[in-house]
Amino acid sequence: MKTRITELFGIEHPIIQGGMHFVGFAEMAAAVSNAGGLGIITGLTQRTPEDLAKEIARCRDMTDKPFGVNLTFLPGLATPDYPGYVKAIIDGGVKAVETAGNNPVKWLPALKEAGIKVIHKCTAVRHSLKAESIGCDAVSVDGFECGGHPGEDDVPNWILLPRAAEELKIPFVASGGVANGKQLVAALALGAEGVNMGTRFIATKEAPVHENVKQAILKASELDTRLVMRPLRNTERVLTNAAVERLIQKEKDLGADIKFEDIIAEVAGVYPRIMVDGDMEAGAWSCGMVVGLIHDIPTCKELVDKIMADAEAIIRKRLPGFL
Repeated sequence: MKTRITELFGIEHPIIQGGMHFVGFAEMAAAVSNAGGLGIITGLTQRTPEDLAKEIARCRDMTDKPFGVNLTFLPGLATPDYPGYVKAIIDGGVKAVETAGNNPVKWLPALKEAGIKVIHKCTAVRHSLKAESIGCDAVSVDGFECGGHPGEDDVPNWILLPRAAEELKIPFVASGGVANGKQLVAALALGAEGVNMGTRFIATKEAPVHENVKQAILKASELDTRLVMRPLRNTERVLTNAAVERLIQKEKDLGADIKFEDIIAEVAGVYPRIMVDGDMEAGAWSCGMVVGLIHDIPTCKELVDKIMADAEAIIRKRLPGFL
């Protein structure tokens, strides 16, 4: 299958693995790239630019296919060494970067000069148009269903994708709630040029996370995610657990007076404890409603191959029957 996204990134299938904290290690990215998609290393999971450089080198030892790096630009007092991370990406010969968070305009000249294609994650059409205007090559349009930060507009992909198609000239992929070939075909029909999957790739054999995480995803339904930090206007979709329910109760009790410090026990330093140690009650971790569609733990190649086979069968066999 050829789309503007496969052509842009030099990949076989229009499937991108989104950046995920303490999931997007070299093993994850290489497995997705070897399966024909675009694997992504999560830059800020690496504590320093030097660590990221080593992770890029590890990934290059595992695959000869294109892969990318996610770089999330965060507000806050403790600013990461972004110049160092960008240099590590360029020096490592990476040709694709997924940016997220704040506007990446400051970093685009250096990335573009190095021949790197940039896809920016957006939760609204207006943000997508801004990404287009500053020179991003593509955007990942994140609907309200997505795990992690869905923005504050609460627009699901059934509306968001065709709106993006009305406005954008650059290619975009559908992100949020994607797990199978049916959804790939639907995304293409709505104007996208491919899909971005996060949560679905955690439930694969190669995903470098604790088995407890994968089993939690299998056991969950589409009703088991929660939205937290809405009062702080930093909404995050997470899988529910005891810590998440405590966090939600704090939000209810404190109301407009809530501060980040009030919920720090439920959100700070959580990812290593969950993803590495398998402590599923440690706190809030990003997870999409798509858990309701995840019923197995295949290899990345098995997953990607099935998505593409199912999508082709729908396009070639089912859809023509309606004409």
